[in-house]
This record gives sequence, structure tokens and C-alpha cells, in this order.
Amino acid sequence: MEMCNPPHPGEIIREFCIDALKLTVKDAAKALGVKPKTLSALLNARARISPEMALRLSKVFGRTAEGWLKLQLQFDLGKAEKKVDLSGLKRLEAV
Repeated sequence: MEMCNPPHPGEIIREFCIDALKLTVKDAAKALGVKPKTLSALLNARARISPEMALRLSKVFGRTAEGWLKLQLQFDLGKAEKKVDLSGLKRLEAV
């Protein structure tokens, strides 16, 4: 099943959490208990959502930690599907 072009989770966090709540990156980072530089890297697609960050996002902004990690996984799979050539592979069948 081919993924579309899912956005980086940082875009979602910026739009639906930080911008929607009219927060600065500094204020959001403080609420999450991380450095502004750490949050900025995530918002600018230079970092991924780690399990630790997923827990922080869940506590501060809602949604489950698993939900935050699924956003990251969808993004990663979408990226991989564009890079990996699977054309020479075929499914193995039991004999």
C-alpha cells in the first residue's frame, strides 16, 4: 500500500499545537520540558519524534504517545517508499 506524501510531524505540531494556542517556540519548549533548540529542530523537520518526545507531546498537547509516533512512522514510510526500489523483489511462498 503506497503512502501519499504525509507531512513531517513538526508541521502538524506547529499548526495544530503551537500556532493554534498562540504559543512561542520558547513557551512551548518550556511546557514540554525541552530546550527551544530541540523543539525548533523538530518543527523544522531536522529531528524526529522520539518515544520520549511523544510522551511529552501527549502530556502537554493531548493525543496518545502512540498517535504521535504513528505520525512519525507515516512520514518515515512515505519517505522510504520514494527511495527504496522494490521492483526486483517478490513474495516468497511456502511449498
